Amino acid sequence: MDSVGSISGSKRINEDISHFVGSLNNGAKKIKTERGCNELISKVVHIRSLPNDVTENEVIQVGLNYGKVTNLLMLKGKNQAFLEMENEDVARQMVDDCTVTPPTIRQRVTYVQYSNHKELKTDNSPNQMKAMAVLQAMQQTEGGTNHVLRVVVENMLYPITLDVLHTIFSKFGVVLKTITFNKNNQFQALIQLGDAVQSQTAKLSLDGQNIYNGCCTLRIEYSKLSSLNVKYNNDKSRDYTRTDLPTGESSLLSTPSSLQSLLSGGGGNSLMSTPFSSQAATIAAALQQSQLQMSAGRQNVLKNTSVAAQLAAIVGPQNNNSVLHVSNLDEEGITPQILFTLFGVYGDVIRVKILFQKKSNALVQMSDDQQAQVAMKYLHGVKLLGRSLQVVLSKHSQVQLPKEGQDAANLTQDFSNSSLHRFKKPGSKNFQNIFPPSDVLHLSNIPPETTEDDLVEHFNIYGTVKAFKFFQKDRRMALIQMSGLDEAVKCLVMLHNLKLSDTNHLRVSFSKGHI
Repeated sequence: MDSVGSISGSKRINEDISHFVGSLNNGAKKIKTERGCNELISKVVHIRSLPNDVTENEVIQVGLNYGKVTNLLMLKGKNQAFLEMENEDVARQMVDDCTVTPPTIRQRVTYVQYSNHKELKTDNSPNQMKAMAVLQAMQQTEGGTNHVLRVVVENMLYPITLDVLHTIFSKFGVVLKTITFNKNNQFQALIQLGDAVQSQTAKLSLDGQNIYNGCCTLRIEYSKLSSLNVKYNNDKSRDYTRTDLPTGESSLLSTPSSLQSLLSGGGGNSLMSTPFSSQAATIAAALQQSQLQMSAGRQNVLKNTSVAAQLAAIVGPQNNNSVLHVSNLDEEGITPQILFTLFGVYGDVIRVKILFQKKSNALVQMSDDQQAQVAMKYLHGVKLLGRSLQVVLSKHSQVQLPKEGQDAANLTQDFSNSSLHRFKKPGSKNFQNIFPPSDVLHLSNIPPETTEDDLVEHFNIYGTVKAFKFFQKDRRMALIQMSGLDEAVKCLVMLHNLKLSDTNHLRVSFSKGHI
């Protein structure tokens, strides 16, 4: 912090007193600024108390509300960031306003103050280059010449997804936006990279290359568009600089995500490993072709059922599989009960098996394939006990129970008859309350005698409670906010079904609401 210098003039004194009192009222640290004649206010501002998974565009947007941002430095491990504004007047306006009314990101209050740095000195690391590309894209909305590539995929035996394109083109720069579409019975994509140099490098390196061995050939040229306008984030389009876009309407026939797990090796002159067996490839190509024709209005979706049925027959239980393979688990802390509780948020878990030879891996069998898909969608990448979960569909169609006496460590458990299943009742309201993991948890089944202090004490064991609120109309329910998503996940698996009284066990789930 800068030390307080000598200040002259009653107006300036009153200004600083107001500035200081405002920061106290908002829970911010005391902001000391040197406004003496020898040193000016810095155009670099420091933002702290950011959400754990904050994105560059969310931080940049805070600065863009006041003017042009020229540089950015993210310190995600410390929940902090630095923004270099266009000039000191813009920085002064930003700090003064944010001191009186601190900005919020995802309902979390953040604090803005001047930095000791007069300018930001950043490196050329991949993360910093990505941050600068996002900054450039958000401020240069008009884009630029040769920023956008038009990609046509020829001889497409395998379906191509947004994730496949992102993986390939990210090797040559920062992918900002992607739009996919079908034209003239061909799969095409528009891809906007960070600048013209990145686009040129990607074009020169990838044009004529096969994504998979012997097929899915890329034909790349520059688009006449200088930038892309993405309205929805779904399986057809994606703006990687914005997480607030709606999903809109997804495609009528989408590629089964389970197909992507059927890796059968690759090799040869290709960019990626082949995702299907040769037999499945033939049917997949037919399905893809029928989708292209349907999008052109030449075929009704009902006529595609025979193709889809053939594909299901080739893939077998993979296409309707209810068993998930979970890896990167904490071998010391993981138990079948913990996995049952976490995955049980998104469906009824039937069986859990932690692999004896590799305890960082487990199989989780859900009640049906739809519940498995939902669990995989929401839990892949989520941290559990400090480890990011890797969740894919398993090659197994069910979890086999061990023979009697063969599972001394009790690594396999059958939860078929568990009373804790959330979705066993048809038409249950729980089907309408499935939300992504959040740092805010929904608590229910709270007995009248349980106080806020009682609950906060339990949750503070596994993290830090940031806020708590009983429902005004129903005190049997409450919202509790932890300091981060990791802590919220841990609290859920540890405290769901906690006995609060002789007749009440606590119910914990992720909330869509905020405190």
